[in-house]
Amino acid sequence: MAGAIASRMSFSSLKRKQPKTFTVRIVTMDAEMEFNCEMKWKGKDLFDLVCRTLGLRETWFFGLQYTIKDTVAWLKMDKKVLDHDVSKEEPVTFHFLAKFYPENAEEELVQEITQHLFFLQVKKQILDEKIYCPPEASVLLASYAVQAKYGDYDPSVHKRGFLAQEELLPKRVINLYQMTPEMWEERITAWYAEHRGRARDEAEMEYLKIAQDLEMYGVNYFAIRNKKGTELLLGVDALGLHIYDPENRLTPKISFPWNEIRNISYSDKEFTIKPLDKKIDVFKFNSSKLRVNKLILQLCIGNHDLFMRRRKADSLEVQQMKAQAREEKARKQMERQRLAREKQMREEAERTRDELERRLLQMKEEATMANEALMRSEETADLLAEKAQITEEEAKLLAQKAAEAEQEMQRIKATAIRTEEEKRLMEQKVLEAEVLALKMAEESERRAKEADQLKQDLQEAREAERRAKQKLLEIATKPTYPPMNPIPAPLPPDIPSFNLIGDSLSFDFKDTDMKRLSMEIEKEKVEYMEKSKHLQEQLNELKTEIEALKLKERETALDILHNENSDRGGSSSKHNTIKKPQAQGRRPICI
Repeated sequence: MAGAIASRMSFSSLKRKQPKTFTVRIVTMDAEMEFNCEMKWKGKDLFDLVCRTLGLRETWFFGLQYTIKDTVAWLKMDKKVLDHDVSKEEPVTFHFLAKFYPENAEEELVQEITQHLFFLQVKKQILDEKIYCPPEASVLLASYAVQAKYGDYDPSVHKRGFLAQEELLPKRVINLYQMTPEMWEERITAWYAEHRGRARDEAEMEYLKIAQDLEMYGVNYFAIRNKKGTELLLGVDALGLHIYDPENRLTPKISFPWNEIRNISYSDKEFTIKPLDKKIDVFKFNSSKLRVNKLILQLCIGNHDLFMRRRKADSLEVQQMKAQAREEKARKQMERQRLAREKQMREEAERTRDELERRLLQMKEEATMANEALMRSEETADLLAEKAQITEEEAKLLAQKAAEAEQEMQRIKATAIRTEEEKRLMEQKVLEAEVLALKMAEESERRAKEADQLKQDLQEAREAERRAKQKLLEIATKPTYPPMNPIPAPLPPDIPSFNLIGDSLSFDFKDTDMKRLSMEIEKEKVEYMEKSKHLQEQLNELKTEIEALKLKERETALDILHNENSDRGGSSSKHNTIKKPQAQGRRPICI
């Protein structure tokens, strides 16, 4: 009895000690996940769990986003999850998204999962028209998206209409031109075919390299008012703060690079930006809500921290990730080369097999034709032999009749009637008999010649039959080809393996090494310039080609602004609007 009571008490205490949990749903750009979270968990606990699940190490770009009364907010790392103003109805939903954007995607995004998540997010923003993209650039980006999804273009697989169900272009671009879906697909496919050989991660990175030069890429916009009450837009991105006219989100009216800002602060709804240069006036503005000011400040702090971080030496963690990424990239490159060689060997084997099959079929056809010729020769020989025999018999019969006519003539001469009349009649009959005998002799001679000719034709037919049999024998005795081996030959043993060693991060450069490195950098620069020039020519060519199909009345305000910027010949890209920050003289933002 006492044991049973003790057992129940132990079970009750164990039950009380189990932590209470709640369900959280995490929505990424391509998946949904659910977790059981403890009530005491802070934002960092949940965020770290999501990153571990995804295998993501470049965590500083991302955050967990939720919505409060039509306002976007981000989960704070040092605050309990349920202490945020989120719905308490389970599952509690958060969106795992990129909160901060890199200045240069190719240099900063190391992990493939990081690149993929950025690619999906930027692609959706362009298709949803949250980032303005010119029509010709939209087609180029769509071709890289197709390469990332479908791999290399294959005309036998990717036939007309294979992109019919894909969302690849913003609706604004589609509505702007009198072009059918087939016409858009044709232009996308033409560029898609040029990306042969690019792996998925390479195609996605090319997409990001083009997208990061778009004016609205990575900019968070907020509605503000200046001291005079004028409505403006504040843009926060990786390079600094920008002030826009509400009707023009492409070209900022004024910009404050991070390295030229001394202090950012807010009091209630008033926000203050103090430039480093004291000669420049302090810029003050008001936002609509205090919650918006907090969000602006969060984005400013995070973007400034990353701005400063990029201008310092990489941490050991980043160095390790980059080393692993280089090793993985080299391994994948070797794997792609191996697969390419195997594919080439298979294709060569298939071509050889097809050639052998073609030659075998040709030999079979030649053998069939030789058999048919032989059969025809045998039939011709039989017919000629039969005809010669008939002709010979006819010639013998005619000779016999000629002999009988000669005997009749001699008999008539011997028994001629003595009378003159009988003699005349007899002479007439003799004459007729002689004429008949002469004709019989000529016919006999002609028949004899014809028999000789038939004998000669028979001999030629038999000779043709002999040649046909000999050719058939030659075909039958030709050497057979060795059987095909569909399994590709293994890689040669001397292919080097790629292993990263501990000392691979330190280098001892000599003058020759520096010269060689300079030459390689210069070569890459020339290749990049040529590629950029070729790309720009392609974009201009497409723009000119589809310009005649544009419906001017459907142009949006951003289309008109982009065209005006292009006509002025200047770039409105934020990368060119802001002057390049220098490494010296930076001060941290004071909060």
